[in-house]
Amino acid sequence: MSLKSSNSCGYDEVRLKLLKSCSYFISSALNFICIRTLFAGVFPDRPKYATVRPLFKKGNKDDINNYRPISILTPFSKIVEKVLQTRLLRHLTDFNILVNEQYGFRTKLITNNATYHLTNEILNALNNNILIR
Repeated sequence: MSLKSSNSCGYDEVRLKLLKSCSYFISSALNFICIRTLFAGVFPDRPKYATVRPLFKKGNKDDINNYRPISILTPFSKIVEKVLQTRLLRHLTDFNILVNEQYGFRTKLITNNATYHLTNEILNALNNNILIR
């Protein structure tokens, strides 16, 4: 339910809104798929397929260089990906595997925090006449 609902759909033409509305009925099947994926250590082949579409960035719409490709995945692959990401991050956090300087892909820690931390360390070193090598 935490995934952002959008109107886009992958090659299977199933929208995330539809899955959310019938989640009560399909949650056990999705849970089974996610558990099998975790135990097998292999992501199923079909959810890997994506619809690739050009997305306009800026500038002249006739120039092909002003577009970037986006991959539209199926909602099923997004669900499995979210479960895997959540469990992996929980494991890494519970066993204190990530270093404190790891800011990306962690809740409440953004790359701006990394920039602030680095700037703060440099300013402290300069104020205390510490040579950084």
